[in-house]
Amino acid sequence: AVSFADVVLDYSPVVVNGEPTAANQNAAKALGVPDYASGGGCVDAEACTFVSLGDGGRLTLRFTDNLLTGSDSAAMDLWIFEVGPDVEDTFVEVSSNGSTWFSVGKVFGSTAGIDLDAYGFGTTSSFGYVRLTDDGAEGDQSGISVGADIDAVGAISTVVVPEPGTLLLLAAGSAGIGGMRRRSAFL
Repeated sequence: AVSFADVVLDYSPVVVNGEPTAANQNAAKALGVPDYASGGGCVDAEACTFVSLGDGGRLTLRFTDNLLTGSDSAAMDLWIFEVGPDVEDTFVEVSSNGSTWFSVGKVFGSTAGIDLDAYGFGTTSSFGYVRLTDDGAEGDQSGISVGADIDAVGAISTVVVPEPGTLLLLAAGSAGIGGMRRRSAFL
């Protein structure tokens, strides 16, 4: 579960004539592990397991307990779980700071991966943000779940971000070891 997006930073659906419907607009459904079973548009927001972007809509997610990296290989580093009966293309961008974005191509619907190394990002690069934009020129242009339907976003090549308590313990331990070394130098 640590590999999947944790926070919705922005959800900007393109809603035309009430589509996608409100039941399909719960952006939090793109967080965590994939849980899509089957079917198309949702009639109940709570029961819905994905979020629809609308024709040309956008979703920005953040990883808080891990950072996306390249793998220094041709392996897929990032997986986008686009679901539903209409397979829709989605543009993908990554960012390390949430303001400078790098295009890493496009996924062509369904569950699809991206190799960050193909775009020049290896294990020394790290990204905490992913932005997905529905390709409005592709797929159905209307329907209750129009646009890319995102179930989950997974960072497969990652580095774990230590929790603040862990950092505090490491700092305290380092200070203690340093104090012990100084004390033994005087003995």
